[in-house]
Amino acid sequence: MGTPLLAVRDLKRSLDFYMQVLGLEVVSDFGANVVLTGGLSLQTLESWASFLGKNPSDIRFGGADAELYFTSEEYDSVLKALDGRADLELVRPPMEHRWGQRAVRLYDPDHHVIEVAEPLSQVCRRFRDGGLNEEGIARRMDVSVEFVREQLKKK
Repeated sequence: MGTPLLAVRDLKRSLDFYMQVLGLEVVSDFGANVVLTGGLSLQTLESWASFLGKNPSDIRFGGADAELYFTSEEYDSVLKALDGRADLELVRPPMEHRWGQRAVRLYDPDHHVIEVAEPLSQVCRRFRDGGLNEEGIARRMDVSVEFVREQLKKK
């Protein structure tokens, strides 16, 4: 139906972030708008403001009311890529949610909240490899056994 679009102050800087940190790639480049893999679009602040009939100074960044959510089978590699980068600001340190999913939240260059987490299928496999059966995984994650079975079928 639709895909997210983020207004950004510096398109090159934002492209570098999404490509280097999250591994996204450019699908289409229209100058003031760039579409990345996964459907995310980045739009220059000036062009976005003109679409809305506003001044660029009317656009506010840094709200904590939403996030872009990504999963990565290579979650540990993502954490390693983030480690030691002085140009990145974490919302909070990496954590494990009560259902066992590991995640990290960070800010992009315009202070949009980004979450990168391991896929739930990987959580199920991690728990299985740790000795839990399907019923134990379901209890640990507070999900149905059917959900666990479906996740364990995924690659």
